[in-house]
Amino acid sequence: MKIAFVGTYPPRQCGIGTFTNNLIKAIVANTEDKEIKNHANVIALNNPGFENEYDYPEEVKFSIRQEHQRDYINAARYINLSDSKACILNHEFGIFGGECGLYILPMLHRLEVPLIVTFHTILKEPSFVQKNIVQEISSVAQKIVVMSNKAVFFLKTIYEVPEEKIVLIEHGVPYFEGLSHNEVKKKYNFENRKVLLTFGLLSRNKGLETVLHALNKVVKKHPDILYIILGKTHPEVLKHSGEEYRDYLNMLKNKYNLQNNVHFLRTFVSEEVLFEYLTASDIYVTPYLNEAQITSGTLSYAVGAGTAVLSTPYWHAQELLAEGRGRLFDFKDHEGLAEIINEILDNPEKLNELRKKAYDYGKKIRWPIIGKEYLDLIYSFKDVIKPSEIDKKQIIDTSLIPKFKIDHVERLTDDTGIVQHAKYGVPNLKEGYCLDDNSRALLMATMAYWRTKNPVALRVMPIYLSYIHYMQNNNGNFKNFLSFSRQFLDEEGSEDSFGRTIWALGYLIYRAPNGSYRELAKDLFANSIKYFEKLEHIRGIANTIIGISYYLKNNSSDENMMNVMKKLTNVLVQKFVENNTDDWQWFENELTYDNAILPLSLLHSVELTGDEKVNNVAITTIDFLEKITMDKGFLSIIGSNGWYPKGGERAVFDQQAIDVMASVRLFFQAYKVTKDIKYIEKMFLSYKWFLGENELRIPLYDYETTGCCDGLQSDGVNRNQGAESTLAYLISHLTVLNALEFEFEYQNK
Repeated sequence: MKIAFVGTYPPRQCGIGTFTNNLIKAIVANTEDKEIKNHANVIALNNPGFENEYDYPEEVKFSIRQEHQRDYINAARYINLSDSKACILNHEFGIFGGECGLYILPMLHRLEVPLIVTFHTILKEPSFVQKNIVQEISSVAQKIVVMSNKAVFFLKTIYEVPEEKIVLIEHGVPYFEGLSHNEVKKKYNFENRKVLLTFGLLSRNKGLETVLHALNKVVKKHPDILYIILGKTHPEVLKHSGEEYRDYLNMLKNKYNLQNNVHFLRTFVSEEVLFEYLTASDIYVTPYLNEAQITSGTLSYAVGAGTAVLSTPYWHAQELLAEGRGRLFDFKDHEGLAEIINEILDNPEKLNELRKKAYDYGKKIRWPIIGKEYLDLIYSFKDVIKPSEIDKKQIIDTSLIPKFKIDHVERLTDDTGIVQHAKYGVPNLKEGYCLDDNSRALLMATMAYWRTKNPVALRVMPIYLSYIHYMQNNNGNFKNFLSFSRQFLDEEGSEDSFGRTIWALGYLIYRAPNGSYRELAKDLFANSIKYFEKLEHIRGIANTIIGISYYLKNNSSDENMMNVMKKLTNVLVQKFVENNTDDWQWFENELTYDNAILPLSLLHSVELTGDEKVNNVAITTIDFLEKITMDKGFLSIIGSNGWYPKGGERAVFDQQAIDVMASVRLFFQAYKVTKDIKYIEKMFLSYKWFLGENELRIPLYDYETTGCCDGLQSDGVNRNQGAESTLAYLISHLTVLNALEFEFEYQNK
């Protein structure tokens, strides 16, 4: 059985790489399976700037350049074709590309083999993206491995990972035979010294200054003490701050006259050499500055080597050093540390007791033992069927749909209207208001009250309607932008904003909760009619057709308006005829924004007229758009960073939420017209873009704020949660709720 391993790997100098290498050797040591022994498939992560500089050993079959998205997709393809029966991923946010390492998500969603993920970091207060990355990884993994009870607790309570998925396997430690404390001390000329050691990459959060402050007091009683700081400066720290931290430590060393007591070894040593230093040490110190350290490989190594360990009470230290396996001192408490060092140096029996308890526990977490636990885990699900392979009869999985809430819309709305933009989840008043968003907000509020009788929707509805009334010109058109101080910022808005307003007014006429709102909507609609046939841009025309179609559902005898809708429909059909070719079935020579709105408007027209020619154009363009945006098994709408010109390359990013809303509405309307259940499936697949079924496998809907992020970018999400994206999500959500009735009817035929 072949196993694929994903992580950093030697010769890259990285703790995750060392862990991956040791894990492979530990698994191999526990099996007679020749394929495991001889065919480990390592997929190694290269950091930026070092893409071609690592001379990897033969087990590294594939490498991923950290910031190259395509490499991750190719890695998934390689694993699937490599005959690997399982994949083990070592996860740390900083080793993968994209925002917080989200480039790993599309790769994992494409794997066709069972997945084990070892999380080396579990944050107590994750960002929106970090939390969603952990949740997405957990959703596709068969098992999640963590190394402490605190990590188990966090996964269950903060990340809501099912307990049955979580496995606690401690960090493994090497086992080197024949190392003697006194002999190694002699080798390094430490015979007459009491040796303290800290190793690892240097950065400010390591708190090494606490030890130097303590030594100022300790050397007065134990002048033979030697503190070795073993390790390079962290590469990211070096990039941004140089050796500023090491210089600061040197300054303290000179200030306290510790030149003979503190020694820096600025190198990355092999495990064999590291273990010799640990064995030669009397005391190992980890003086980290805060508790937020869920796993520490260096701490595990120190315990495994049987070293007396002194540590601040960060999470992993609290667990690993319990029951007398080490001593704890408070964060930044150099006086407390000095007292403990003096105490155990003055009492050799206490020092030896600490060393013995650490050594005895270390025997339980040596790599061969840890390797067997991983191997048993792999064998436990050899025949697991991935969730994607299960035939789900339910088309709309209601368990995936968040509870409908409009808290963020309420937050963005004042007595003027809905504010256009937000900084994260906070209204950005500097940008004022626009007609587009207030029209969308009126549409959403009307849908929400009709579907859920939401009282907030009923309360804000007249605010949006009032805004539209305030912005209408005498010629039937509308202004668009209004400052926060209620100053008009333009004389006439775009045809897009006009069309979206007609859609909202038409829907309100159709679904108004009372006569007053319907009457004002009809007045505004009537004032705009003279502008309908002046429209030139096809998206403005399309939105207007949709608005007219809703108006006609409430005013079916209005023949004049029916004729207007037919004329506008014919404009779109003619655009299709002019641009249609064998390999390009579209209305323009370019796919840009809000594409699905065009066939959607034709289907609204067909619903009322039954025109077969128009229907054929709608279905043809739906098929064309679907082949481009759903060919990956999820919705990948056309990106605004270049669009998709005929004969050119399509842009993948940036993806906008209004395009997704149009797709959701399109497929729902396609089902209503054709009664083909496949369109309900495509509607729900489109909706799941908001929940993480997208190019980066990251949700844009924010469960905490109930807002929606503004867009999907190549390296992550735009975390601002403005009106457009939030309303696009909510309208899509309400459409899915509406579609549930149709699915129920279909399932019960």
